[in-house]
Amino acid sequence: MARVVRQQSWWCVVGIQPAAVAVPRPARLCLSALRAALSALTLAVPLWHTASVAAEPASVPACEQYASSAVRVGTEPAELAENSGIVVGRAHPEVLWAHNDSGNPFELFAQRLDGTIAARFPLTGGENVDIEDIAAGPCLDDRKQWCIYLGDIGDNSESRKEVAVYQVVEPERLDGAVLTARKLRFTYADRPHNAETLLVDPRSVELFVVTKEPAGLGAVYRLEGLAADKIGRAVPLRRLEQASGFSVLTTGGDVHPSGTRVLLRTYTGVFEYRGHAGESLDTILGTTPLTVTSAPQPQPEAIAYTADGRGYVLGSELPGTAIFRVDCAR
Repeated sequence: MARVVRQQSWWCVVGIQPAAVAVPRPARLCLSALRAALSALTLAVPLWHTASVAAEPASVPACEQYASSAVRVGTEPAELAENSGIVVGRAHPEVLWAHNDSGNPFELFAQRLDGTIAARFPLTGGENVDIEDIAAGPCLDDRKQWCIYLGDIGDNSESRKEVAVYQVVEPERLDGAVLTARKLRFTYADRPHNAETLLVDPRSVELFVVTKEPAGLGAVYRLEGLAADKIGRAVPLRRLEQASGFSVLTTGGDVHPSGTRVLLRTYTGVFEYRGHAGESLDTILGTTPLTVTSAPQPQPEAIAYTADGRGYVLGSELPGTAIFRVDCAR
């Protein structure tokens, strides 16, 4: 494994060692090592450019068995009055991107794992009618860029003629600057649905919605024809299989960085669908999920894989309540 030297915000690959070790050095040594590394055809980039060199989805490892209990790591802050969704991006893997539910300003939060807010970004280009989930993946119009997707898909009365996904390019700096959201409207092919789960396949850049239903984990719809100048369609794919036991009302979800797993959360449990490289997300969602570790939280709606894909984070809509992380046991 490459030995890593860090000087301020630069990482320099300087050699081969059995393990990765962070070693402080003067700036001149880091630059010298950088020149040597480049001559050896290795790569050195600023730390804030992690999005451009992140591992390909298929190379991200997954956990075989999660720990049997969750660890409390933080507290939901007052700024997130109704934290309805979280996700890890690429440019800033140390934070969770988060958002509030309906009735709150149209904005995006960078939330540290302990719950504190690193930055708060006002958004333009739309409004928070009923944003219920957040996802991350390559941008639809430029796959070299990474985007945050906000699902304005809540519809408790199942009466909205159209709903929307907002695409926001992940910012390079956590400076709270105003960000532009690209509104992508769509309608369901059959009838309006209430939904609180938005999924993005990082390999195909396909977007999916899972409906929130009282009779099971819901139905999966693929979003097709999304564009700023037209209305796309949500096409029904399948109804989700039940895990052992019975759970209803899916409140959130996330796709593993490899694209081969999906987490879904309900008010009473957490479930993981597991697939293999080369299988579509639709195929993976057609399997029977495993029941995995959950945590006691009021109004549990937020869930996200960690940046390394080896665990996941659980959040709540109520400020002052615990944030949990579930780690990998093996």
